[in-house]
Amino acid sequence: MKSEVIELANECEKELTNIFQDIENVTFYNSQKVLDAFRKNGLSEIHFNSTTGYGYNDLGRDVIEAVYSDVFKAEDALVRNQFISGSHALTVCLFGLLRPGDTLLSICGKPYDTLDQVIGIEDNPSSLKSFGVKYEQIDLVDNDFDYENIEKFLINNKVKVIEIQRSKGYSTRKSITIEKLEKVIKFIRYFNKEVIIMIDNCYCEFVTKKEPIEIGADIVVGSLIKNLGGGIAPNGAYIVGRKDLIELCSERLTLPGEGKEVGPSLGANKAILQGLFMAPSVVGSSLKTACLTSLMMEKLGFNVEPKYNEDRADIVQNIIFDDKDKLIKYVQGIQMYSPVDSNSLPIPDAMPGYLDQVIMAAGAFTQGSSIELSCDGPIRPPYIAYQQGGLTYEYGKLGVIGAISNIL
Repeated sequence: MKSEVIELANECEKELTNIFQDIENVTFYNSQKVLDAFRKNGLSEIHFNSTTGYGYNDLGRDVIEAVYSDVFKAEDALVRNQFISGSHALTVCLFGLLRPGDTLLSICGKPYDTLDQVIGIEDNPSSLKSFGVKYEQIDLVDNDFDYENIEKFLINNKVKVIEIQRSKGYSTRKSITIEKLEKVIKFIRYFNKEVIIMIDNCYCEFVTKKEPIEIGADIVVGSLIKNLGGGIAPNGAYIVGRKDLIELCSERLTLPGEGKEVGPSLGANKAILQGLFMAPSVVGSSLKTACLTSLMMEKLGFNVEPKYNEDRADIVQNIIFDDKDKLIKYVQGIQMYSPVDSNSLPIPDAMPGYLDQVIMAAGAFTQGSSIELSCDGPIRPPYIAYQQGGLTYEYGKLGVIGAISNIL
């Protein structure tokens, strides 16, 4: 590591004192929320036990879902290690809610790349489109919702599900804050009280004190190898929301007539619970790491989004390099200062579900974990690195210092 980069990091920390205090206040609030849910539901060591086979009467699994319902202030929850990823949970949710002839409307532009073939934006014989589900989208305007076109569309069309992806994915837009989300949900309800409002909440949990169900969303989806797994959950995802909608999703994940009653935990209950317990603190560390990265890179002359002192919607920090080689070197630097596979050298390559080559650093204890310090980006202009995570702030700081040293 270069000594001048370490000095820069220490100087930036001093400027971030007040921002770090604000993050710690949110961390405390969300920690209390989680602890209250654990206490209310009488969590006991018996809930760490495992089931196999059909998974009947899995006490721990049922407590996990009760805890998630309380944390999110939802009617019900589906939290399973049978979900392979957040994208899988989103797919189950969409196929659970939509029927042939229904219309799915995204009001924040095209969703994340891994949903292209799920929806049918890219041809796939298993897509929603192949089952007769129609898809429409309304792009954001100046990083906010296009209220005029949303109003027109809702007045002139019957929409079954409105999908809102809060995090930016691999786009160049800003992520959607809880305040903007609340405003647009109220707006939608003025014109249509029946439409199902579905939120892709990946990377956004515990960043603020409120979650989408509290502001009127019907159903919310996220991953356990991102924020809520706390770096401990080995895999899985969650869906929370209205009880009738959760039942539809559970019958898509398992089978009609059995729904939530089946699905063995296979020894994952303790890790899922302990991950949730740690999640507020880990998210706080990730946010501190992101703010430090933003300020350091800005001082070095790079364009960043969000700025270090902007309100944040998620744990993702963009660094816009406008230079392919610098993007690659930065991502490689994150890998070099990771605890796992630090001697591996990431290179751009094709990845399932993505149209462009992607470079990805993820020296993580759990494969693909985005709450552990990771960094990735598609190899396309303007060559943006998407950095997220940091199990502790100290390890996050070390990773960022190492990555900056590598591009210098």
